Amino acid sequence: MTVVTRFAPSPTGRLHVGNIRTALHNWLLAQKHGGRFLLRIDDTDAQRSREEHVEAIRADLAWLGLHPEREERQSARFAIYEAAFERLVADGRLYRCYETAQELDLKRKILLGRGLPPVYDRAALALTEADHAARAAAGDKPHWRFKLDHDTPITWDDGIRGAQQFDPRQMSDPVVRRADGSWLYMLPSAIDDIEMGITDVLRGEDHVSNTATQVQMFQALGATPPRFAHEALLTGSEGKLSKRLGSLGVADLREAGIEPEALVALLARLGTSDPVDPALTAQELAVSFNLAHFGRAPARFDETELQRVNAAVVHRLPFARVAALLPQGMGEAAWDAIRPNLAHIGEAADWWQVIQGPIAPPAFDADTQAFLAEAAQVAARLDWTNDPWPALTSALKDSTGRKGKALFLPLRQALTGMDHGPDMKALLPLIAQAEAVRRLS
Repeated sequence: MTVVTRFAPSPTGRLHVGNIRTALHNWLLAQKHGGRFLLRIDDTDAQRSREEHVEAIRADLAWLGLHPEREERQSARFAIYEAAFERLVADGRLYRCYETAQELDLKRKILLGRGLPPVYDRAALALTEADHAARAAAGDKPHWRFKLDHDTPITWDDGIRGAQQFDPRQMSDPVVRRADGSWLYMLPSAIDDIEMGITDVLRGEDHVSNTATQVQMFQALGATPPRFAHEALLTGSEGKLSKRLGSLGVADLREAGIEPEALVALLARLGTSDPVDPALTAQELAVSFNLAHFGRAPARFDETELQRVNAAVVHRLPFARVAALLPQGMGEAAWDAIRPNLAHIGEAADWWQVIQGPIAPPAFDADTQAFLAEAAQVAARLDWTNDPWPALTSALKDSTGRKGKALFLPLRQALTGMDHGPDMKALLPLIAQAEAVRRLS
């Protein structure tokens, strides 16, 4: 059986780190098994859904390299939901209710006060057709609940959490459709998973109770439930659920100079026992992706760790990948020279300025000025196309007796205006010979 996974965001806002991790893990699971990764836009909430968010979701996935093979919009699938709804009504699995939110809240409080679970009492099942007719005549419109089968325990083998069992008698029959005819999440999602051929649903552990209900929805619709796996939610570096993680989006990460390869490398392994490896490609990460490696403890997202991974990724990026992002005129030799010193690609412009000039060297004492003047004379005589840095330092070591820091630091400071930076052996040939002589002078 071909593995088919899906990512199903609601276009009511931008994707945040938790959403991205879910999308990535579903893509990795599909890739590992040579399967298919699909995108479903859950836009049944017409008031909150925005088309600009749909476009942003597509763009964010593309930036990460996650390309779905198929896209569906729930807003275009109402006829499918209606047909399934009528079938479930005919089978007695959906029933009409009229309680207001205030009435339901009062019932819950009474049950809790008695030490009982706040489960819906199914009072609406006692209504007769005459009662419904009277309600309709009074202008009351019903909302609809899915009737759970109380006689059969709900079980599934979770890909991460292991064997799961729920007693449906301890669960409320969920509302699946509002009085205005609009849909809530669970039933349309189950209908879509059946129609789209979803074989594996990988999502956050906050959906575990939804899964218990949806297992019976799949069965009521005559379908075998997909395989489910629920991963631990993300926490911030402070060790608890972070509000920032709910607002930290792709746009923020891109603005901070984070590369998609770094985000993929970190999030792919977050929550697993596998080490984060910036050297692995997305396809290599897919090969090693294993639900058995996920733990039950909350997965800690550390922005400092992301910055470290990002720097490691940048150090490996080939020129072809970054060429369009570099300052005009900056070539492959310059990129290869400076990339070990970058945390973000955007910092390349600072080093290109060092190469091109002008720079602001520090003030030197008289002895150092004399040394640099001699260095300028040596530099003017060198073959600049034949490894000038070792030739320059070797000649100066012989003529001045300087070595170590006393030899190298003043040269670096005069040539770059910096105390540290890329390997001068690679950097010096990029500085024009006349410019280097001028700086040393």
